[in-house]
Amino acid sequence: MLTAAALALALPPGLAGAPLAAQAQSPASPPEIAYGADPRQTLSLAPATGTHGATPLIIFVHGGGWKRGDKDNATGRYKLPHYTGEGYAFASVNYRLVPDATVEQQAQDVADAVAALVRDAGTLGIDRQRIVLMGHSAGAHLVALVGTDPQYLRRAGLGLDAVAGVIPIDGAAYDVPSQMAAAGRFMGPTYEQAFGTDRARQRALSPVAQATAPNAPAFLLLHVQRKDGIAQARLLEAALKRAGTPTERREFPGQGLRGHMQINRDLGNPDYPATAVVDDWLARVLK
Repeated sequence: MLTAAALALALPPGLAGAPLAAQAQSPASPPEIAYGADPRQTLSLAPATGTHGATPLIIFVHGGGWKRGDKDNATGRYKLPHYTGEGYAFASVNYRLVPDATVEQQAQDVADAVAALVRDAGTLGIDRQRIVLMGHSAGAHLVALVGTDPQYLRRAGLGLDAVAGVIPIDGAAYDVPSQMAAAGRFMGPTYEQAFGTDRARQRALSPVAQATAPNAPAFLLLHVQRKDGIAQARLLEAALKRAGTPTERREFPGQGLRGHMQINRDLGNPDYPATAVVDDWLARVLK
């Protein structure tokens, strides 16, 4: 629950304790909304443009290997203007980082951010029945985990149907043990720092292992031409389909780290091929 103390961390004097709508709309406030007491537990919310009434909402979760990144530098420059111009409100979420927080706490942060927006949906002009979670890289893992393991949204007072769909973008670690086995020396330390060495914990943090029904109502898995990203997306696709969850997987050009960064940087650019794919999926899922 949002408390006066939590809001005070993100608000100038005089606005502490104000509802989310006042935080988002006040010209004197910073472009952040607090959903928890930690300084990292903030989100930015941009309303849809040229629309009237409650609008659907896209909530984006940044990447950074679970240990770095920020909504202000890891969201990409096209998403906000594109999606708000298409009639969606757009939120970008910060969360606590490893090693100061666990991956479990990060997933809970994502769920708590969703809950904060749902609670104030009426005053924020959001249609609480039409919310999509989107994340890139480590953020893709987190949104997939929140969309498959009901404990996180449950603790936030919501069910898996609080989101209409989930879009993980070029993620990995959907199956943590297999990802760690193939990680090698470059990424191995990052995965071990995030997921540790306990195989039971690794499985508990694997969307593939959690993707037995129920899940969030629909998934769109996006990836470029990275060997581990392709393998992990296929594993998650298969697990979701076995559970009867409507799932689409689409792949795009781009090799290695450059392709991994490009899909996040360019999504929302009308000239980038994934943009039209996501637009079509959103129109169908949020109709």
